[in-house]
Amino acid sequence: MSNVAGEVVLITGAARGIGADAARRLAARGARVALVGLEGDLLEQVAAECGNGARAWEADVTDREALDAAVAGVVEHFGGIDVVIANAGIAATGFVRSMDPAAFERVVEVNLLGVWRTVRACLPQLVATRGHVLTVSSLAAVVHIPGNAAYSASKAGVEAFANALRAEVRHLGVTVGVAHFSWIATDMVNSADEHPVFGPMRSGMPGLAGKKYPVAAVGEALVRGVERRSRVVHVPGWIGPLKLVRSLLPRLVERQAAKQVPDADRAVAADIAARGLEESSRPVGPGGAAAVKR
Repeated sequence: MSNVAGEVVLITGAARGIGADAARRLAARGARVALVGLEGDLLEQVAAECGNGARAWEADVTDREALDAAVAGVVEHFGGIDVVIANAGIAATGFVRSMDPAAFERVVEVNLLGVWRTVRACLPQLVATRGHVLTVSSLAAVVHIPGNAAYSASKAGVEAFANALRAEVRHLGVTVGVAHFSWIATDMVNSADEHPVFGPMRSGMPGLAGKKYPVAAVGEALVRGVERRSRVVHVPGWIGPLKLVRSLLPRLVERQAAKQVPDADRAVAADIAARGLEESSRPVGPGGAAAVKR
C-alpha cells in the first residue's frame, strides 16, 4: 500500500459528486490535490474545503488546449503529477433511434475521449514519477441496458482503454486501474431519475440492479484504489464476480427489456412531442448542463 501523503493527485470532474468527495478524502490523507473540471466557482469551493494547498483549474476535458494548459499549470505549481483520476463524465438517456444525436455524441466525447485526453496529457509526468492512472468506468460497461447506449458504449471504451494502457506502460513503472460503479446517488443519477420515461425504468429495476449507493462509499473506494495502486475498484463488490459472467448478461437484459421497451418507446415519442428532442435527451444534472454549454 502506498502512502499518498505528499503525492500530487490530479482529479477531473472534481467540482461535485465522486470527484469532489475523493479529493476531500485524499487531501485529508495528506495528498496535494489538483482539481480540474467545469463549474469554476464550485471547483474553488472544493479546493478550499480540501485545504492542504489544494488548487483548482477550470478546463473542459473535450478541449485539448485547455486541458493541456491546466496540466501544465498543475506541473508548474506542484512540480509534477503522481496520480491521475480520470473521473469526468456525463450521461444522457434516450433510445438510439430517437435521441438527440448531439447529446449522444457529447456523452462519448466527454466520457471516452475526455479520459484519453486527460491520460495522454499526464503520461509524461506519470512516467517520470512511476505513477498511477485510475480511470472511472461503470457497471454500464458490463451491463448494457436500453436507454443507456451512449453511456454504456463510452464506459466500455474506458475499460478497454485502461486495459490496453496497462500493458503499454507496465515496463515504465506506471500502474493503471479501472473503476466500475453501480448507480451512485450523485446529482447525475438523481437528475436522471427525474426523466419522465427513463427515471421510472431505472428506479423500477428489480433488487440490487436498481439500488443506489452513497457517494461516500465510492469516494473511499477510490482513495483505497489509489493507495493500493489497484487494477480494479468495484462499488458494490458484487460487480467483480458479475464481470466473470458478462457474456451471459445481454440475453438477460433483452429478456427483461422485452417487457418494458415497447411501452417506453411510445412514451419517449410522446415526451419528445411534448418537450422537444433536445430537452427529452439533454445530458442530465448540473454537470451535464455545464458540459453542453461549451
